[in-house]
Amino acid sequence: MGFGFNLLFIFIIVPLMILLTVTLLIFWLITRNKIFGKIVAFFWLGVFGFFVFIGTLQWLFSEKELNKRNYYGQYVVNRNYFKGEQADWQYNTFRFEIKKNDSIFFYVTDKEKILRTYRGTVSTTSHYRSARLIIEMEPPTHHILSSNPTTYRSAWSFYLVFYSPKFNNVFFKKGKWKPI
Repeated sequence: MGFGFNLLFIFIIVPLMILLTVTLLIFWLITRNKIFGKIVAFFWLGVFGFFVFIGTLQWLFSEKELNKRNYYGQYVVNRNYFKGEQADWQYNTFRFEIKKNDSIFFYVTDKEKILRTYRGTVSTTSHYRSARLIIEMEPPTHHILSSNPTTYRSAWSFYLVFYSPKFNNVFFKKGKWKPI
């Protein structure tokens, strides 16, 4: 939350909540009517429930923060964004793997058969809240790997987008290759 909301909350909302609670407790002590005690209890349960609800929503919908370990694994072309023959062909032709020793192997394939392997290394930057992938390939390299990928994150996962001069954007997601 912003600085203005924090000031409003600390200097106006919290004192009003305390004043309401104290007033209702005084009425309850004077009249001995249980309704005032129930109002105080439901009021504070509502406040507590509201904060738990907001915290849960924030946890559910905040973007995933990545570190280097999150990038390790196998990647395939994500066919969910652009369906059709071109996406299927890319899926069957390109995939890569980032290993725990910070090496990357980019495979040009004919479905399950690997035709050519391009090798390189990976590192990440720590200048941002979430780590960004940096790829250094041994020459000659494939046109898909001519620049570093853009990482797009959601609350639960992420995907990588490589710019290719021949294909434009190529989308990769984590996963094992399976026949279509």
